[in-house]
Amino acid sequence: MTADHRTFVIIGAGFAGAKAAEALRERGFDGRVVLIGEEPERPYERPPLSKGYLTGDAGKDSVFVHDEDFYAKQSVELRTGTGVTSLDPAGRTISLSDGSRLRFDKALLATGSEARRLTVPGSELAGVHHLRTKADADALATAAATASSAVVIGAGWIGSEVAASLRTRGLPVTIVEPASLPLERVLGREVGAVYRDLHAGHGVALRLGDGVAALHGTGRVEEVLTTSGARIPADLVVAGIGATPRIRLAADAGLTVGDGVVTDEFLRTSHPDIYAAGDIAAAWHPLFRGRLRVEHWANALNQGPAAAAGMLGAGEAYDQVPYFFSDQYDLGMEYTGHCPEWDRVVFRGTLGTDGFLAFWLRDGVVAAAMNANVWDVSDQLQQLVRARVRVPEQRLTDPDVPVEALLTAE
Repeated sequence: MTADHRTFVIIGAGFAGAKAAEALRERGFDGRVVLIGEEPERPYERPPLSKGYLTGDAGKDSVFVHDEDFYAKQSVELRTGTGVTSLDPAGRTISLSDGSRLRFDKALLATGSEARRLTVPGSELAGVHHLRTKADADALATAAATASSAVVIGAGWIGSEVAASLRTRGLPVTIVEPASLPLERVLGREVGAVYRDLHAGHGVALRLGDGVAALHGTGRVEEVLTTSGARIPADLVVAGIGATPRIRLAADAGLTVGDGVVTDEFLRTSHPDIYAAGDIAAAWHPLFRGRLRVEHWANALNQGPAAAAGMLGAGEAYDQVPYFFSDQYDLGMEYTGHCPEWDRVVFRGTLGTDGFLAFWLRDGVVAAAMNANVWDVSDQLQQLVRARVRVPEQRLTDPDVPVEALLTAE
């Protein structure tokens, strides 16, 4: 067999990049694989950072994607602590932060997202944290160990999970959120109310429909001033106000970008030998007939290997149904589908921690579904969403109809 002398470069040593490198070797590619990451750590998973890693329930090494010796054993050149300063698609080269250049035959962009920074007056004070990296989580955990009270700004996924984790550690916590309910934009009012009551039931103070005007303190944060004029004492502030895709490298290289790096269904960018995966990929989705950019763990898990297949010429369209999960206190959930707008939401079971299912309907079709403290149904719900069929509401809400039977005729 002739040796493969090609060089495949993966820019971004996060979950998607690590899984892509793994998939290249599993599929038999024996050329050069270079995996480049800015952080000093080997690739790790981010979801635990706001959950078990922050509470201390998960071990420090539990977040890593692979064992430390994996990359050497697989002949993957892992370059940590190294940034990519420019990408030249025509010349097929990248320039690195150490001043060197590297030529590639094919490249994968998996540069991920970065936390949106708080910009109100006082946001530069000590004691103000954002959470995106393992280093961020370590710093936050250290600060939480000696803090007397915390304010979490934002009640999206990161903010809600961080609030739950800090409260689990015993800290007094206040959430400040401009919307009327936690997670309302994604889940709607009914499910948002479940999370409101969940946090309130665990002693979190909720300032909903309020924003942050400024942070006050001498050298470090001591108080949060809200837009309504409330003053909340806090020596720890966490800004969970979203993330933005890191697309500057792609944009500067002349690749087509929008809300992310634009790709086709094979995760190929506007350059035929450059692919994108994970948080930055605004990929054409054959099932939903539109571009989706998904910032969740399962997307990185699945898109990394899919991009690797594309780089090897397999031509496998990426059509996975989006999936994410969240654990807060005693409520775990899994969400399957894509439904930024819906007509109505119907439920099976009583809303709360005893367990329920939710179905988001668009034009009578189940566009998304969620199982909360109900387990071993996620695969069936994914099949339901993928089928894009109308199911009578009475069957969706009837607990006597097995979930796996929802696709069958009455």
